[in-house]
Amino acid sequence: MEAIIDYFETIPSLHRSLILVGGISFFWMLEGAVPLFRFTYKKWRHAVPNLFFTLTTVLVNFILAFLLLRTADWTAVNDFGVINWLPEMPLWLYVVLGTLLLDFVGAYLPHYVEHKVKPLWMVHLVHHTDHNVDTTTANRHHPLESVIRFGFTLAGVFIIGTPIGIVFLYQSLSLIATQFGHANIKLPRQVDKALSWVIVSPDMHKVHHHYMLPYTDSNYGNIFSIWDRLLGTFMECDRDAIVYGVDTFPDEVENGSIGGLLKQPFHKYRKPTGTTRCKGDG
Repeated sequence: MEAIIDYFETIPSLHRSLILVGGISFFWMLEGAVPLFRFTYKKWRHAVPNLFFTLTTVLVNFILAFLLLRTADWTAVNDFGVINWLPEMPLWLYVVLGTLLLDFVGAYLPHYVEHKVKPLWMVHLVHHTDHNVDTTTANRHHPLESVIRFGFTLAGVFIIGTPIGIVFLYQSLSLIATQFGHANIKLPRQVDKALSWVIVSPDMHKVHHHYMLPYTDSNYGNIFSIWDRLLGTFMECDRDAIVYGVDTFPDEVENGSIGGLLKQPFHKYRKPTGTTRCKGDG
């Protein structure tokens, strides 16, 4: 475990890029072998806006990374943060706890808030208006959302006191987890269900991308499913009944345009059209 943390403390930018590109490439190929839905879209054309927003997300995080480094260093020097105030524990437990807490403060919490605060929902909307969710959807975030989420991650590092090795480990795990959760792949139902007791499985996250409430406001988890299960935001829906998109923004052409998506947060808020229930609702 010590060797892993030592590696992530100084992980080269090239290696982080390889994790991003390698993950997308792996799940892209897997989608061709075991697809959940056989979309009729042109895969590369669909990927263009999603990859554009992936690049803007990488750029925002790269520009602001020095804040993470300084905050993590400050907490280490001053022995500050929740996990540093706990009794001494084995390194493996320290890493697991730090990763779990970062997943809550840096991912679950901002995701939940974005769905509950109207101006933030309009920013987050860009992620939800994909009508053909696949692995490239994972980092389809408006640049404003990238800044918002970075702010929550920064707050998490400060409050939790996670050293930079754990921060970069978490970010790498988060990247692969989101690509996996969004991938258009069909696992055996029992395998997917078993995975969903620990991590956010593809079927679990696809429920979150259903086009109508209450499913849109459920399954906020990023890596671990524990937060949804503990906090009552876990829902189930038969994967064959899921329809992607958002009921209030149904224009698939605009939702596939980089220009249209950049302007999306500045539209007037639109009230949900209603609610629905689907087979397999938990």
